[in-house]
Amino acid sequence: MKIDHPYLLFLGDAPDDLAAKTARGIADWRPDWCLGQVRLAGCETTLGLPDMTPAAAAAAGARTMVVGVANRGGVISDGWRATLVEALDAGMDLASGLHQPLTSVPGLADKAAAAGRRLIDARHPGGDGYAVATGAPRPGRRLLTVGTDCSVGKMYTSLAIEREMKARGMAVDFRATGQTGILIAGAGVPVDAVVADFISGATESLSPANDADHWDVIEGQGSLFHPSYAGVTLGLIHGAQAGVLVLCHEPTRTHMRGLPGRALPPLKACIEANLRAARVVDPDVRCIGIAVNTHALDDDAAARLLDEIEDRMGLPTVDAIRTGTAKLVDNLD
Repeated sequence: MKIDHPYLLFLGDAPDDLAAKTARGIADWRPDWCLGQVRLAGCETTLGLPDMTPAAAAAAGARTMVVGVANRGGVISDGWRATLVEALDAGMDLASGLHQPLTSVPGLADKAAAAGRRLIDARHPGGDGYAVATGAPRPGRRLLTVGTDCSVGKMYTSLAIEREMKARGMAVDFRATGQTGILIAGAGVPVDAVVADFISGATESLSPANDADHWDVIEGQGSLFHPSYAGVTLGLIHGAQAGVLVLCHEPTRTHMRGLPGRALPPLKACIEANLRAARVVDPDVRCIGIAVNTHALDDDAAARLLDEIEDRMGLPTVDAIRTGTAKLVDNLD
């Protein structure tokens, strides 16, 4: 799954900033790919990009219009369809991470075929399927983010590590495994939509053999300790064959996401479980640090917590956004 850029970001009739979080993530992490935004009547947010029509964006060089807004249920609104068709008519592909695939919108597939354009559904892998994983050693270096829970900052941590490594002149690529990450990276595999037997194989294909000094920073998903999603996490760990893990954590959670009454695992137990699983494919794997999502804390409380975890765990501890990831990259070798 590869998405051509530059992008035109479709905000539709998003009622607030949160409804456009996919578009905002793309604008935050790939600003040089974003030419403009499309806002319809009722839109109450902006990315600060130029407002453009699909025709104007295509004329400026946009290759893909990305549906960067979500509504309840992740469906494609009837009020969006005319603009989607405009983008196809202007010569752009369409990409979306919504639950409802673009291909299900009546008439849109026919319009795309007639225009010679692609409909790219980042949540639906499509294609001819993936091979079963082999676990065979492959050259190149790989880092995987893992978590104490779902939605603790694995994607942002991965992207921040990639940014820090690139700033140092290192050979590195972010490898996306979820719909928003795919739209940010321009390519990837939505592992939670892959048939279970092929998750590890899909991840091997996402991060294939590479030069000895090249790093793939692979976006983690789920948690080994989350009963709903541990299967996806384990398949990703084995397919990534990462030599390095970074643990991601959200410290204000009172229970696992969506599971009241189920406590988060202790950090030490989580690191040990992930390392044990990863040793199946790399006996020398190690955890190089912890990334804590401190967005709910003020500056002083965040600093105290990072220091406390670092002292207690004996590992570099950062907030990928607040403090950056330099301490993690320093610990790669």
